[in-house]
Amino acid sequence: MKTDYIDKEEKALIDSLDDLDLTKIKSDTKNSKLLQKSAKEFVKKEETKMNIRISSNELDKIKAKAEQEGLKYQTFIKSILHKYITGQLVEEKHQRPAS
Repeated sequence: MKTDYIDKEEKALIDSLDDLDLTKIKSDTKNSKLLQKSAKEFVKKEETKMNIRISSNELDKIKAKAEQEGLKYQTFIKSILHKYITGQLVEEKHQRPAS
């Protein structure tokens, strides 16, 4: 699994799955049904297409940044939007120089 774009918290979650004892989950009927329902909802996750207008200059800059990250530009944009709406991408406050 390529994990270049995954942050530390997400990597820790993925690593923790290695220690998961699946035999205990199978014997737990209540949690098993909940996990099955969650898995179905995850697999069923629908994506919607979105069209936006953007200046060619800005798109060129986005493509350059995406290439630096080793991502396709649409994947890069999707990643930025996801991080923003989940609170992982926060605007940096610029302080004015003291007079």
